Amino acid sequence: MDLIDDPQPGQNAPEFSVSELSGAIKRMIEGEFAHVRVRAEVGRVSFPRSGHVYLDLKDDRSVLSAVMWKGVAARLQTPVEEGMEVVAVGRLTTFPGQSKYQMVIDDIRPAGMGALMAMLEKRRAALAAEGLFDAARKKPLPFLPGIIGVVTSPSGAVIRDILHRLRDRFPRKVLIWPVAVQGEKCAPEVVRAIRGFNAMMPGGALPRPDLIILARGGGSVEDLWGFNDEAVVRAAAASDIPLISAVGHETDTTLIDFAADRRAPTPTAAAELAVPVRLDLLAWTEGQGARLSRAAGNAVGQRRQRLADLSRALPRAERLLDTPRQRLDLVSDRLTQALERGVQRRRQRLTEVAGPLRPRLLHRALGDRGQALDRLGARLAPALARGVAARRDAFDRRARALQPHRLRAEAERRRRDLDAVVRRLSTAGQGQVARWQARLDALGRLQDSLGYKATLARGYAVVRGDGALVTSRAAAEAARSLEIEFADGKLALNGKSPAKGRDKPPEQGSLF
Repeated sequence: MDLIDDPQPGQNAPEFSVSELSGAIKRMIEGEFAHVRVRAEVGRVSFPRSGHVYLDLKDDRSVLSAVMWKGVAARLQTPVEEGMEVVAVGRLTTFPGQSKYQMVIDDIRPAGMGALMAMLEKRRAALAAEGLFDAARKKPLPFLPGIIGVVTSPSGAVIRDILHRLRDRFPRKVLIWPVAVQGEKCAPEVVRAIRGFNAMMPGGALPRPDLIILARGGGSVEDLWGFNDEAVVRAAAASDIPLISAVGHETDTTLIDFAADRRAPTPTAAAELAVPVRLDLLAWTEGQGARLSRAAGNAVGQRRQRLADLSRALPRAERLLDTPRQRLDLVSDRLTQALERGVQRRRQRLTEVAGPLRPRLLHRALGDRGQALDRLGARLAPALARGVAARRDAFDRRARALQPHRLRAEAERRRRDLDAVVRRLSTAGQGQVARWQARLDALGRLQDSLGYKATLARGYAVVRGDGALVTSRAAAEAARSLEIEFADGKLALNGKSPAKGRDKPPEQGSLF
């Protein structure tokens, strides 16, 4: 018997747990690929609520999973999209939970301007195919808008240029909706601004603008990329309020320029398109008034001259009356003789007619008329009796027709007709009431969606000081008590905290 057993294969190899092996692989990969630079095409892209971005980097043969943490994604100037060719910088690591490796991206940029412009042209062609850029759907600008809404950054030189130009040309009321004009927040804030202006009610506490100017200064393609976003283009195309796009300088072109109702090369030019020159209008009005006065004076002078020419062609009034006056004299001389001859003719005629009217003849005529009257009276009584008998027979026939059972049948038939009419009226009334109720419900839902209560549900609040609406910090500081209305109720504040952050710019979505 041997004192030493024969060695078995593999007994000298160390044993690892799954976690130990995964950790060793992770350290090896992270050590070897601590900094890599990859050129690839973006495949599937996912944007979960956490703010991180998960995507695939691929070429014609392989796919590499990648992740960008929330902080890195927030710093991107150009958001990643599927199909974009990019250059990604980061490190490789493993994910032991699924036995897979992935790239953690620290920076990602488009792979050259050509790829970025190709993607932009592809998006422009797709939106143009939907008819969003058609000239037929563009709305005309109002000649003199009462209120102008400006969507831009409140701290840049753009808003000052616009206000200065409006003040020089024709002062108008301006509502400013502050937004971020570059970066990740640019596109969603611009969309909210356009939709917010369209949701305002005309004549409300904050009136709806008659015109919107979307303005931004010049910059690189990456700086202006937020205005190439599809959501921004669709919001501009769907705006019921005419919109002027003034993004960048004259050589800069973004997709919102195609969807806007009018494109301005600069923000200052947008203000010039929005309103006319007040002094030019006054000069034009004075010129038109002067032309009107001259035209009226010329017309009166021409008619006066025409009247003078016609008056010279007419004879004098005395000459016009000579002939009628002479004719009147002749006729007046003949009138007396004509009256005398007329009286003589009528007297002779009366004598001829009165001759046959002797008393005996009159008595004879009266006797003849009396006899004729007696004969007619004798015939009248039988005729009246026959007429009464005929009327009585007709009355009897109608009385026999109106028997009780026939009256009851007729009444029953009328009652059935009345019931049918009542049923039809009831059905029609119920249908009308149902339509009115549906219309009332729809109006109620519309009121709920457009009222300020829906705005409170999105995180806004209404501040009242001493019972009145507060729209500025100064009014809030002057109020003795404040009341804040949230979506779920009101909160009364009897004291006021000291003012902080006076120089802080307005928060996103504020209109002041």
